[in-house]
Amino acid sequence: MNGASVTIRRDGEGAVLELAGRVVMGTLHLIEPGLRRAPSGVPVVIDLGGVAALDTGGAWRILELRRTLEAEGARVEIVGADPHEAELLDAVARSLPRAEGIEEPPRGLVPWIAGVGETIVDLGRTSIEILGFIGLVVARAGRTLVQPGRLRLTALVHHMQEVGFNAVPIVSLMAFLIGVVLAFQGSVQLRQFGAEVFVVNLIAISVLRELGILLTAIIVAGRSGSAFTAAIGSMKIREEVDAMRTLGLDPIEVLVLPRVFALILMLPVLGFIANVMGLVGGGLMSWIELGVSPGMFVTRLYETTDVWHLGVGFIKAPFFAFVIGVIGCYEGLKVEGSAESVGRLTTASVVLSIFSVIVIDAVFSVFFAEIGV
Repeated sequence: MNGASVTIRRDGEGAVLELAGRVVMGTLHLIEPGLRRAPSGVPVVIDLGGVAALDTGGAWRILELRRTLEAEGARVEIVGADPHEAELLDAVARSLPRAEGIEEPPRGLVPWIAGVGETIVDLGRTSIEILGFIGLVVARAGRTLVQPGRLRLTALVHHMQEVGFNAVPIVSLMAFLIGVVLAFQGSVQLRQFGAEVFVVNLIAISVLRELGILLTAIIVAGRSGSAFTAAIGSMKIREEVDAMRTLGLDPIEVLVLPRVFALILMLPVLGFIANVMGLVGGGLMSWIELGVSPGMFVTRLYETTDVWHLGVGFIKAPFFAFVIGVIGCYEGLKVEGSAESVGRLTTASVVLSIFSVIVIDAVFSVFFAEIGV
C-alpha cells in the first residue's frame, strides 16, 4: 500500500482514530482532512496498528495532533505502534520545542534600582552619540560654508517652505491665543491692585523674551522635527540611504544639512511672527477687558520694552533650530528594520527635541539673568 488513510469511529464516550498505510511526509496530505475531523473534548485513542511505514514527518504530525487535542481538554492515547515506531515517536517528542511560559517581571527595590541604572546608562550613551553626530554635522557644515557649491539649494528652499512658510498659520494662531490668555489672566490678577496698565509689561516681556520663541520652537519640534525623522527613517527602511553611500553621496550633506540650515534660517522668522501675533492678541484682549486702547498699548510698549527683550528671543532661536534639526535627523538615521521603528523613533525625536529646547531655554534664562540682560 503506497497511500495512507484515517478512519474515525466512536467508542463509547470517546473516539478511535485508526491510521493505515504509509504515514510518511509524502502522504500527509491524504490523511490531513481526516485528522482535522478528530473530535475534541472527549477521550481519543490513536491506533497505529495498520501503519505500514512511519517517518519523522508522520510522527511529528501524530504528536502535533495529540498536543492539539490535549490543549482542548481531551485525553489522548497512542496504541498499536511497533517498537521501531514507538522509538521514533519518543525521539521526535523529545526534539519538539517546549512551550515557553510568560516570565513575570522582577519586583522589589533591587530590580527598580537596576532599571534606573539602565536608564541612566542609556541616556548617557544617547548623549554621547548625539554629541558625536553634532560634531559630524558641524564639520560637514564648515566644509559646505568653505565650498558653497556643495550646498543643495533646491533642497534648502524646499525645506524652508516646509518648516517655515507652511508653519505660519499654526504658529500665528498659537501666539495670538497665548497673547489673549496672558492679557486676560494678567488683567484678572492686576485689577485687584489697581495696576491694570502693567498688563502691557507682562505681555511684552513674556511674549518677546520667552513664550514667543519657546512655544514656536516646541511647535516646530513636534511638526518639523518629527517630519525629519519620519522622512529619513522611511528612506532608511527602503535602503535609499545605503544607495546614496554606494553612489558616493554623503547622507549628511544630502539629507541633514539642508534641513538644519532651513530651520536655522526660518525659526527666527517664525519667532518674529509669533511675537507680533502675541502682541496683537494681548493688545486686543487688553482693549476688550481693560479698555486700554491700541494707541495707549503701543505707547506703553515703546516706553517699557527694552530692545534686549526682543534680542534675547532671537539669540536663542538659532540654537533651538540647530538642536531640533540635528535630533530629528539623528533619530531618522537610527531607524532599522520596520515601520514600528519609524514610529518609535519619531516619538523619541519629538520628546528629546522638546526636552532639549526647554533645557537650553533654562540655561539661557540663567545666563542672561546673571549678566543683567
